[in-house]
Amino acid sequence: MKLRNIGIVAHVDAGKTTTTEHMLYESGRIRSLGRVDMGTAQTDWLDVERERGISVRAATTVFEWKGYKVNLIDTPGHVDFSSEVERSLRVLDGAILIVSAVEGVQAHTETLWNALRTLQIPTLIVINKMDRTGASAQRVLNEIRSVLTPNAIPVQCYSGEEDSFSRVNSLWEFSLNGKSETEPSLEQSDYDSVLEQLAEHDEQLMKHYIEGEEVPRQVLYERLCGLAKQAKVYPVLFAAASKGIGIKELMDAALSFLPSPSGKVEDPLSGVVFKLERDKVMGKIALVRLYAGRIQNRDMIHNTTQELDEKVTQIRKIHAGHYEDVGVLNAGDIAAVCGLSRVRIGDVIGSAASVPPEHRLTVPLLTVQVHPASNAEYPQLVAALQELADEDPLLDLQWHQQERELHIKIMGPIQLEILTHQLHSRFGLRAEFGSPSVIYKETPSGTGYGYVAYTMPKPCWAILRFHIEPGPRGSGLQYTSQVKPEDLLYSYQNEVARRVPEALMQGLQGWEVTDLRVTLVEGQHHVWHTHPLDFVLATPMGIMDGLAHTRTTLLEPYLHFRITAPQEVSGKILNELNLMRAVFDYPVIAGERFTVEGLIPVASSLEFPVKLSTLTGGRGTYTARFDSYRECPPDVDAARTRRGVNPLDTSKYILSMRSALGSTR
Repeated sequence: MKLRNIGIVAHVDAGKTTTTEHMLYESGRIRSLGRVDMGTAQTDWLDVERERGISVRAATTVFEWKGYKVNLIDTPGHVDFSSEVERSLRVLDGAILIVSAVEGVQAHTETLWNALRTLQIPTLIVINKMDRTGASAQRVLNEIRSVLTPNAIPVQCYSGEEDSFSRVNSLWEFSLNGKSETEPSLEQSDYDSVLEQLAEHDEQLMKHYIEGEEVPRQVLYERLCGLAKQAKVYPVLFAAASKGIGIKELMDAALSFLPSPSGKVEDPLSGVVFKLERDKVMGKIALVRLYAGRIQNRDMIHNTTQELDEKVTQIRKIHAGHYEDVGVLNAGDIAAVCGLSRVRIGDVIGSAASVPPEHRLTVPLLTVQVHPASNAEYPQLVAALQELADEDPLLDLQWHQQERELHIKIMGPIQLEILTHQLHSRFGLRAEFGSPSVIYKETPSGTGYGYVAYTMPKPCWAILRFHIEPGPRGSGLQYTSQVKPEDLLYSYQNEVARRVPEALMQGLQGWEVTDLRVTLVEGQHHVWHTHPLDFVLATPMGIMDGLAHTRTTLLEPYLHFRITAPQEVSGKILNELNLMRAVFDYPVIAGERFTVEGLIPVASSLEFPVKLSTLTGGRGTYTARFDSYRECPPDVDAARTRRGVNPLDTSKYILSMRSALGSTR
């Protein structure tokens, strides 16, 4: 059976889950329709999703349509759960981007689109909610072409808008293989428009277009399908998912315009773990997208990321929290694999050659401390948060055992509400969260060297010299070594390379150090006295010595924002933006409303959405997405207390580390 791997993505409330529900119903996968607002949607199967009416986790399901098997992933739309979306995008061959015919292109829509384009995922664009008051397909299509891509090509016409929206009709009357005995009912104006857009991506069509030659409509359709599958053009469809209008046509279009997976079962095994779930009987369950090869029950497979082998005990297909044992996972397919007790999200199974890279949609900008309801529940809370962090690595649980403190990173307040609910309903724990605080970072203020000679007390010997310099903003850590293996064995150099990122997790002001180049320019070991653990201890001392010489500058996160509000309150809003240290363009006035865009620090804008609602009487809209980290003004003091012993306090640090490492040396 032919296969498709498709994900549905959108800004929150654009209708993703409703669309998924109707696709499952039309395919016969479910017998009755559920509703998101009633908590009965099949892919919102977690208790918290049914209660809140929002998707929290990406839901994987499968259905059959016209001889094809479709693996469908319904992703969350709220920006607080972007980590679920980014992990899903990595394993898709095609996507359906849903845009509301009322709200149009929103901030998170742009973020999703940028990710789809970076990963070059072929995409269908659906203008949904055509039956809603205020729907305007042409306005939204113009937005799509101006904000997202000029290569959006409608492949349907529709009847009516708002209450009068009744149906959609395809402009192309071909079967799935693109063949038909009759020409499509394509108006000349539509034909000319499609030919002009396709010609920009096809030399032969461009030649016909310039010379004014007629291109058979069937040929045009075949080139449209081909270019859509190459992510060069993007078919646009129309729908009212809540009424089921346009759903069958969308399912047909997904088979026609989105590609099938590549890869062969005869090729070497290659796959990636993109999601983890828990089962009371089977324990940890890994959702795997297989790009090449085959996995069967009882196979021993190699986890390349962790360099370990584990045995597969069961292979399942998942649908809305229910499982079906299938026993085999072939190249191109997605399934749940049981028995991999040590697996983590992002682990590569077999060869990494066929696995696409990750793409980060956004980053957590807030950190919060978690408190147990009672000290007796502290160990259970640690275990519960670790399990949740395994399923969502961006939580990045920080467990400071000495201080008995637990810290996690979050995207926003909605995520905190969901975490509170999950801890209670899933683990029976009532945790309290402190006030969220902004995650700052540090970067070297200048260039300098860091040196350490760890030779006492014996037995030990590790000498390192690092050159540290600032890097371009957004470049992260770039590490290299210039040391020859005869001076420092490669095995020891590899240990240093592993420890440098850990050493940079806390800089001079307590925050992660980023946007820098670190070069190991000198290194020595001793034939008799050196142990690999010596470099575990020495590397942080050398790095911190370097930072003490370069000093560090604080960086703070900025958001790209867009505000639309009545023109009468423009002065008050612009004044607020100035007070918050925002950088913005001249406002654009259209009718009685104005729009302003720019950059704003997260730290000064946490309460702004509430203030905007007060200033505008609820008539203003504010959308924001992460943009970048930028230097803080000199008067900002956001240093935080360091966790653990500072490597700059060498005597105390060595004593502490030798005690911690003593049992393993």
